[in-house]
Amino acid sequence: MESFDSSGKTNGVKAGSIVLFDGVCNLCNGTVNFVADRDPDVHFRMASLQSETGQKLLDQYHLPKDNFETIILIENGEAYTHSTSILRISKKLSGLWPVLSFFLLIPKPVRDWCYRLISSNRYRWFGKEEVCRVPSPDMAHRFLE
Repeated sequence: MESFDSSGKTNGVKAGSIVLFDGVCNLCNGTVNFVADRDPDVHFRMASLQSETGQKLLDQYHLPKDNFETIILIENGEAYTHSTSILRISKKLSGLWPVLSFFLLIPKPVRDWCYRLISSNRYRWFGKEEVCRVPSPDMAHRFLE
């Protein structure tokens, strides 16, 4: 298990950006696959919110440890949630996806209302698994646990 300090470093080495996601949510798992496919430089490392690593990071950043309604981006010692996390992630993806960061200009309450609408219906619309995702061998290096 890797340990973290408040600067976003793991075992003394810069960890890059960390994406925390709901490990049983099909939409969240699909998002992780989407990000991994468009992140050839492995800028993002991932961990499920339910994992020991995810729980430690939630604790470290004073975030709720039992409310998995958002994908969280930890970058440069800051934790970003809801629409901000997704839009900041898009800035680092290959292809045209960085264009989505334009939506950061929309007021956060409006962006987050849309995000919460999807988040609150994600299990009904996309389904969920009984257990957290286990990364495939070709994706294991992207996961912190």
